[in-house]
Amino acid sequence: MSEDVTARGGGERKSGFWARAVNLYVDGFRSMTLGKTLWLIIAIKLFIFFVIIKILFFPNFLSSKSNTEQGKAQYVREQLIGESESVFSGERECL
Repeated sequence: MSEDVTARGGGERKSGFWARAVNLYVDGFRSMTLGKTLWLIIAIKLFIFFVIIKILFFPNFLSSKSNTEQGKAQYVREQLIGESESVFSGERECL
């Protein structure tokens, strides 16, 4: 195995598990041709999914309700307590 590594110009390598695992992926990624392009496309898609889509479709709803953290917390409390009371009031009538 050391002949194969030295023949590729890798020199002496560490023999630890994590070093071998990292070298496996580094060597594999280095020898890719089409794979690099595909990984770039995947990275661009992930960026679009998590950044652009979030900005467009998930606005900061709580900021429209209050400017302070305490006001936002109060709004969430009111919404949770109001919904739980309506759910529990239906269950109490059944008992």
